[in-house]
Amino acid sequence: MQLKIRSVVKGAATFVPTLQRFANSAAGSPVGARYFYSVWLRHLASVHEACGPFRFDSVAELGPGDALGLGLCALLSGARRYVGLDLVPFTSRPKNRVLLDTLVDLFRTRSPIPDDTEFPGVYPKLRNYAFPRHILTDEKLNLALAPERVTMLQTLLLGEPGSAQALELEYIAPWNNSTNIKAGTIDWLVSQAVLEHVDDIEGAYAAMRAWLKTDGIMSHRIDYSCHGITRDWFGHWTVSPTLWRVVRGKRAYLVNRLPHSAHIAALSRQGFDVVAEAITRAERPAPEGLIRISHQPSDLSVTGAFVVARPRGNA
Repeated sequence: MQLKIRSVVKGAATFVPTLQRFANSAAGSPVGARYFYSVWLRHLASVHEACGPFRFDSVAELGPGDALGLGLCALLSGARRYVGLDLVPFTSRPKNRVLLDTLVDLFRTRSPIPDDTEFPGVYPKLRNYAFPRHILTDEKLNLALAPERVTMLQTLLLGEPGSAQALELEYIAPWNNSTNIKAGTIDWLVSQAVLEHVDDIEGAYAAMRAWLKTDGIMSHRIDYSCHGITRDWFGHWTVSPTLWRVVRGKRAYLVNRLPHSAHIAALSRQGFDVVAEAITRAERPAPEGLIRISHQPSDLSVTGAFVVARPRGNA
């Protein structure tokens, strides 16, 4: 049996009324400022390499969880607006204040991007982990990191937006309604290991298409592995639909079990063109005969992908 016993027990426990309140509780994020700094700059450098210079005045992130680290990085890089979008409200103000102080120091010193030595499991991978001065020039950063602008950010994190009108920081939960953000107002939408948890992937991509400007862009790292639910990376694909319903339980989200081809097809149906993709492959592909989900043969070795896409017709 591929499933770990604890995975079945956790899912089954959510059907017990007295335990349901724990089903969607937010675990504290174990990562710190250097992780968010690394992920943000990896996305930034990768999208710039794929598309050339691009605008990110207005940035949205799907699934920030209990820390708005990527959003703070966006604002410290010169963005004027950040919108964090979660299914369940998680964010922690004290944690974000601590993150901000450290992130300001990292940007002010133009610290190199933390690489695989520090974060071996973080994607996308880069050829060069030097600080991207060709993207975040001294002129741009000096403006973004001006003391009065950092003070505005601190004010926003205190929940006092009235005195920080030059910057916008929004947090929306639940996110799954395309009307939560005015159509055509987002320059860049990012997510990191989130889309594998979204049940209605068609609805998610349709919402993103509505939110993005006509020349907008988005970048997503998607992790297709089992997330520790089974013994092998592909084990969640071998579980029957009936047993998977027990594992999933009544949690707001778990893993949607969609392979790479399903995401690419959904992107196309919702009006996106894939500009670039970096695929991560397993040394040991999933055995075709054991797979219980709809898939393409090419999916059997794909453990993850970094995908850059934009609205069709604007490549």
